[in-house]
Amino acid sequence: QVQLVESGGGLVQAGGSRRLSCAASRSIFGDNVMGWYRQAPGKQRELVATITKGGEIKYADSVKGRFTISRDNAKNMLWLQMDSLEPGDTAVYYCIQQRPWQVVPDYWGQGTQVTVSS
Repeated sequence: QVQLVESGGGLVQAGGSRRLSCAASRSIFGDNVMGWYRQAPGKQRELVATITKGGEIKYADSVKGRFTISRDNAKNMLWLQMDSLEPGDTAVYYCIQQRPWQVVPDYWGQGTQVTVSS
């Protein structure tokens, strides 16, 4: 069964750090692109970062230099290290899996809330 399970969300002060984790079932981790999206209240979901099996990484301009995405293919784990957090980073963060040739994610996790207080 396909599963993406996020953890690590919570309340953090502006300027602080938070590390999100995503455990994926082996059936979907494999050769696929993994990544993180987020959705703030009243806004559309937006791409935060993606990483291919080979380690090619893309970041949204808003998080470049502050967030770091990584994956462990042997453990089927994905992480998002978030530093220098800002109130504007407050959102529900979703782990995603996407086949390399697709333009939208195939699977989504349930989401984890990150709240950054000023």
